[in-house]
Amino acid sequence: MKKLFFTLLLPLFCIVAAQAQQAENTATSELKFSEKTFDFGDISQGDVVTHVFKFENSGAAPLVLSNVSTTCGCTAPAWPREPIAPGETAEITIKFNSRGKMGKQNKVITINSNASNAVERISITANVLKAESSN
Repeated sequence: MKKLFFTLLLPLFCIVAAQAQQAENTATSELKFSEKTFDFGDISQGDVVTHVFKFENSGAAPLVLSNVSTTCGCTAPAWPREPIAPGETAEITIKFNSRGKMGKQNKVITINSNASNAVERISITANVLKAESSN
């Protein structure tokens, strides 16, 4: 009887252990921004302005940003290349060069990562005014 009991109990134990390991392997990271848009307001043509977007890994696994891309060469991102641990914060710095731009500008930045929300978008806006000519 003991042998039958252990024979039935062993597969049950294996199933429970496999499910626990699977739950452990499905831990994911999550990218959470404190803000997703920023407006520089009125700036003069030729100004170079910078904004820092802060974010947190609110998931349970390390967060890795694989790519940060922009819609225009006038916008340059700088982002952390090392993994961000769960609960840690980091920053993405966006630099916008308004040379050759005029009027309302809206630039979208796309962030690709290993997070459960694998593709996130943030944006900057500015109203570029004609530069004053100096005489």
